[in-house]
Amino acid sequence: MTKIQKKKESLIIVLHEIYGINQHIKSFCEILSDQDYDVICPNLLEQDGPFDYSEEMIAYRHFMENVGFMGAVKKIKNLLLDVRVQYRKIYLIGFSVGATVAWVCSEEEGLNGIVGYYGSRIRSYKEIVPKCPAILFFPEQEPSFNVDELISYLNRRNIEIHKLNGQHGFSDPYSTKYNAESSRSAFNETLAFLKKYGEK
Repeated sequence: MTKIQKKKESLIIVLHEIYGINQHIKSFCEILSDQDYDVICPNLLEQDGPFDYSEEMIAYRHFMENVGFMGAVKKIKNLLLDVRVQYRKIYLIGFSVGATVAWVCSEEEGLNGIVGYYGSRIRSYKEIVPKCPAILFFPEQEPSFNVDELISYLNRRNIEIHKLNGQHGFSDPYSTKYNAESSRSAFNETLAFLKKYGEK
């Protein structure tokens, strides 16, 4: 688990991709900390060290067989119970499978917002109606589903949704899928979202 706690009023729980807590996730946590948030990133994989990008299929299989979406959701709900009394505001920010976990957790009471970056498996839980504000970022195309169809469906639920240039993983500067412009745009929208709901 990565923790950056400076006794701030608001906490962001970062939910990593199938690879685990890699350099991208660590750097992202540090950037959020610089914005005056406490940050926690639980190790959902419960193993030492992340997977390499070249091990994508191994990492995905490990996540599905040893963690699973509902297993990860349970861990995050338990974490929320532990930290809820310590903070005025709590947000979830997830990437890929982490975004889907954040989406499923959006039905929980006590969350002030969720942010999801390219949560492709949200399509498996699209009937969920978040109880908190939500902002989602999708790439132009996903290999396994029609992005526009999912966005059209989710748009009925007053969720803020952005479709950005690039592929799944566009926000990760350590990935070959990195798109600097889309990453910057998504991060600026994320900060605006956190500020908007942090003031309410």
